[in-house]
Amino acid sequence: MSDARPVALVTGASNGMGREITRDLARTHRVIAVGRNAERLDAVALETGAEPWQLDVSADAAEFERRIGELDRLDVLVHAAAIGPKFSVAEATENDWSRTLAVNVTAPSVLTRHALPLLRASAGTVVFIGSGASTRPVPGSVIYCASKHALKAVADVLRIDEEPHRIRVATVAPGQTDTDMLRSMIPADQYQPERYIQPASVAATVRFVVDAPADVHLTDVAVRPRQEIARI
Repeated sequence: MSDARPVALVTGASNGMGREITRDLARTHRVIAVGRNAERLDAVALETGAEPWQLDVSADAAEFERRIGELDRLDVLVHAAAIGPKFSVAEATENDWSRTLAVNVTAPSVLTRHALPLLRASAGTVVFIGSGASTRPVPGSVIYCASKHALKAVADVLRIDEEPHRIRVATVAPGQTDTDMLRSMIPADQYQPERYIQPASVAATVRFVVDAPADVHLTDVAVRPRQEIARI
């Protein structure tokens, strides 16, 4: 039997926010879960019924293009894959810049390009998982901040360019969220998980964007901790 549910593709689906977004969307969508870690991805697929694509968003563009070309529909595209190395301008090398921008900016842009014909056909929704770092500078984290600034620019231009096709484009920008990435950026003795946003809360916000009424276009959604941790 064919599956009549709408189709969602989620990158970064094997961990953190991407995993929770996959879990949530799988309640109503046929979800394609994209991730690099095979073991975690298989666990998500087993739990949710998602279709696993073990791919590297920054290295497997040709394979993405091939697989997307085999889909018959795509209604939702969520870009949750990201890396967050912590470097100052004085520390960051050319390779550091290239690697982060490839994952956080170039990959979602190119993947979206491949998906546009299907998204246009469905008048679909694209969600970029941004960051509070796109508007609030984080000391010692220049590459990550710059990449999230750039990703918001991609979303804003895409929204204008695709308006004739009625594609909805949203940036969901969480503040500090309890993920492995955040743990890698904060010393263990300073980490306070109870103060941070839970990944499931970000997933609920993505759901809110995806389920918005047909006459509504949610564009920029900031998701902040209940009590602000820092104001810069």
